[in-house]
Amino acid sequence: MAAVAANPPAATEDPEPQREAVPGLESQRRQIKNGESGQERPLRAGESWFLVEQHWYIQWEVYVQGGDQDSSTFPGCINNAKLFEDQVNWCLKKGLVEGEDYVLLPAAAWHCLVSWYGLEHGQPPIERKVVELRGIQKVEVYPVELLLVQHSDMGTPHTAQFSQTDSIDLVLRTAREQFLVSPQEETRLWVKNAQGSFERLCNTRVTVLDAALKSGQLVVMETRSKDGTWPSAQPHAVNRASKEDEDFQGQPGICGLTNLGNTCFMNSALQCLSNVPQLTEYFLKNRYLEELNFCNPLGMKGEIAEAYADLVKQAWSGHHRSIVPQVFKTKVGHFASQFLGYQQHDSQELLSFLLDGLHEDLNRVKKKEYVELCDAAGRPDQEVAQEAWQNHKRRNDSVIVDTFHGLFKSTLVCPDCGNVSVTFDPFCYLSVPLPVSHKRVMEVFFVSMDPRRKPEQHRLVVPKKGKISDLCVALAKHTGVSPERMMVADVFSHRFYKIYQLEESLSSILDRDDIFIYEVSGRSAICENSREDVVLPIYLRERTPARDYNNSYYGLMLFGHPLLVSVPRDRLSWDSLYHILLYRLSRYVTRPSSDDEDDGDEKADMEDKDSIPKPGHMAGGSSQDPGPEQAGPSSGVAGGSRAPVDNSPGPSHWPQRARRKHLFTLQTVNSNGTSDRSNFNEDTHGVSFSSQPYIAIDWEPEMKKRYYNEVEAEGYVKHDCVGYVLKKAPVRLQECIELFTTMETLEKENPWYCPSCKQHQLATKKLDLWKLPETLIIHLKRFSYTKFSREKLDTLVEFPIRDLDFSEFVIKPQNESAPELYKYDLIAVSNHYGGLRDGHYTTFACNKDSGQWHYFDDSSVSPVTENQIESKAAYVLFYQRQDVARRLQPQPGLSDPPVPPACSSPPNSEFMDVN
Repeated sequence: MAAVAANPPAATEDPEPQREAVPGLESQRRQIKNGESGQERPLRAGESWFLVEQHWYIQWEVYVQGGDQDSSTFPGCINNAKLFEDQVNWCLKKGLVEGEDYVLLPAAAWHCLVSWYGLEHGQPPIERKVVELRGIQKVEVYPVELLLVQHSDMGTPHTAQFSQTDSIDLVLRTAREQFLVSPQEETRLWVKNAQGSFERLCNTRVTVLDAALKSGQLVVMETRSKDGTWPSAQPHAVNRASKEDEDFQGQPGICGLTNLGNTCFMNSALQCLSNVPQLTEYFLKNRYLEELNFCNPLGMKGEIAEAYADLVKQAWSGHHRSIVPQVFKTKVGHFASQFLGYQQHDSQELLSFLLDGLHEDLNRVKKKEYVELCDAAGRPDQEVAQEAWQNHKRRNDSVIVDTFHGLFKSTLVCPDCGNVSVTFDPFCYLSVPLPVSHKRVMEVFFVSMDPRRKPEQHRLVVPKKGKISDLCVALAKHTGVSPERMMVADVFSHRFYKIYQLEESLSSILDRDDIFIYEVSGRSAICENSREDVVLPIYLRERTPARDYNNSYYGLMLFGHPLLVSVPRDRLSWDSLYHILLYRLSRYVTRPSSDDEDDGDEKADMEDKDSIPKPGHMAGGSSQDPGPEQAGPSSGVAGGSRAPVDNSPGPSHWPQRARRKHLFTLQTVNSNGTSDRSNFNEDTHGVSFSSQPYIAIDWEPEMKKRYYNEVEAEGYVKHDCVGYVLKKAPVRLQECIELFTTMETLEKENPWYCPSCKQHQLATKKLDLWKLPETLIIHLKRFSYTKFSREKLDTLVEFPIRDLDFSEFVIKPQNESAPELYKYDLIAVSNHYGGLRDGHYTTFACNKDSGQWHYFDDSSVSPVTENQIESKAAYVLFYQRQDVARRLQPQPGLSDPPVPPACSSPPNSEFMDVN
């Protein structure tokens, strides 16, 4: 029912209406009691029924039953005075009961009684509507009485009555009329609940009953400020700043967004979307209010659309230099948990979520019907495409579909039976690949067998999908060392993280890994009796006194670069290994002088009497120093086998300690470099290894300080190839689109089920463009993710600012008379600077009103020229079809000022170079 004013007119019926010919009393009784218009007729929702005071009605019944029109029981005029609280406001008394205080009559019966008997002078008729509540029809005797107030004046309520079936929209319209709000101003309603807090009445299409409004509740109408903000959304601390912003007047749309902490990705996506002209006009002109979908299970109850609308209205009010998108950020995190917190994200991923959220919140389809997808089955493309688009629109119809959705043609061919499947699928943006090089640049350190040579840093170009052997081949061209004499290892935290086999893939090596390639002897076993080298990984450790109550415990800390040493099987003894390692370290380890050796003899004599040497004690041996000649090539870093060998035989005898000073001790350890004596067996005959041994060279602090040169040990040289830079030639955007439409074979992880073969197949797939949208979003796939690697492609993509022609890519029969249907102009670019783990997003955008390009860097906005837009940072491109741009231009003769040609760049002396 329409709102009932608090002070209705005195009466709506003439106190002495022109009387109709009064029928007989029996006829009156039949009309009022029975028949289609009588009291006994069923209730129908939406009809009007009227209250009649019970005593008057009983008197009338007595009168008509008496059969005498001149009887003293004549009831007189209808008098409902006993039903009203007073005769000023004519409010109905509370607690009236049907059958005791009043009877209900349908409109036809009421009007008959009024025409026969009249209505007491000054009394209004008590009209009530029939409503259907939970499937039951009833007359709503007591409407809901609400107290309407303005947000700016909470102390002056206005009382209005509403039926429970009235919409909240009627409540809003009543409040607007009462408070004289102009049609241009935007308003919204809040209701005060029992706890004293306020809740938004978001969906104005629901009824008073659905909104659970009760009589006496306070309903607040809020009016949007000139700067696009809602007064209730402004904290008290910034009210003063908001008033200052209201006085500021700038170009609408030239407004920054504050970075809330790694939210530049969100700011970039929002600035791009805000500069899509037709979408922004849709929100600025409040057309979204009529299309908010609050009941879509796939949507966000209209909250994302409303939050985005608030941002657009603020940014395009012209009253802000920058705004804080805190409310929008909170809404996004609420509906998409991946965006919770303040981690860096991908602007394209947020854009995808936002477009989908806006579409579902504004979907004009309230109840989605089931649509079965059909294959072409040999039908003409035109027919199949039209059917696919109509099916898509039956479930998806919104401003997002109107603006951004296009249509693909997807063709799959089975490699076995040749079955061809053709489908047409909608898309919201194009994710186009970049033509990538099949080469990869890797930096490695080459360690020569010659201990006098420092490690060399090399920059190698290898196949991106190559193997470890390819890396060795590339290094061999620089060093002249045969690939068969190389071993590759990943060094991390002074230990071997992994030692690679030649057949392993290079994709398992990340760019940040420290890769060392060691020259080895290259000798391998031909028969059982032949000589073969055993590979031993060598770690460097230093003893450090630990904090202990008696200083009896010593800790061991790894340092320096580990080594891979190949040792001949017939010389695999602790004594030989000590001298081989001493020679191998000779570049940065000083040999003891003869005086130093004498100093150690006496101490050694004492030790020999008290202990038997074991692994972990000083390695003794012959007084003969094997020297360079004896050590020979076997003193290199690794052996001829392609990886450390297992079950290597130990020395046949444990040597007696010699009387000479030793610089370090040797200890078998595990792969982490911590002591582990479980991998060797010791008896009276010697030591044999039961698994791959790792050997640690343990230094006493004093000995290390005296004989170990840390500066020399860490030294390396750069090969000439390190200065080379692999130049990347720029690519055209058209090449990326061609690559997108190129036929490809599906990967093993994503096979296609062939309905003809009845099994999954690695089919060939080809995508073609059939129908292009008004605004085309092109996502450049700069980020590459695989199981082992992640990289960003910084290739320069050359894209046109104007006249991007898609006519060669659209396979749908074209309209030759309308070439602008296939030509696009650039309107916005989302940029990404930096690498994978850290980076920054910004935006270039063309203002729809001025045609001027601007650079949006969070809260900072600067004008730029068109030649600054193209850069290696370009990530997401927004193009607008030229026919749409012409349609949106203001017509000549209107009051709006003339607008320069779309996306023009007037000269400006304050341009900022951002490339």
